[in-house]
Amino acid sequence: MKDNSNKKFWERIAKLYTAFQEKGNKDLYVSLCQKIKPQINENQEVLELACGTGQLTVFLANSSKHWIATDFSTKMVLEAKKRFNTKKVSYEIQDATKLSYEDHMFDVVLIANALHIMPQPDEALKEIRRVLKPNGILIAPTFVYEAEINKVRLLVMEKIGFKTFYQWTSKE
Repeated sequence: MKDNSNKKFWERIAKLYTAFQEKGNKDLYVSLCQKIKPQINENQEVLELACGTGQLTVFLANSSKHWIATDFSTKMVLEAKKRFNTKKVSYEIQDATKLSYEDHMFDVVLIANALHIMPQPDEALKEIRRVLKPNGILIAPTFVYEAEINKVRLLVMEKIGFKTFYQWTSKE
């Protein structure tokens, strides 16, 4: 059976991912964190899905009561834990489409820059809705594919195994 989830790609590049993101997307992540931080406070239980190596976890987790950072890649979670290991953060291996948490458990669910690379983002959104408290906050920034996207960079990433399942535009 063919792995249609990108998991092998993420396992393979986990050790390089932080450096790659900091070189190419550091300003993006700083800007993203500045926009997200006002939505999180010290009374909230936060679930972060697709945490990668902790690009957002490092900057945002201390703003919460407790933060659970998850990814479906074991190696990504290990790298995130190396970068930022504190009692306030728990790291777990989770598939965003089949979460092991009880209903209505989290005040905030964060899934940044991941829905477009999931084969079934609708299943992840159903699970998010289930685990999010009524009146909870979903924060789900994602890349959009417009004329200004770095198509050369995307092509190189695809050649080494990266797969984008959806290329939404800002209108979508």
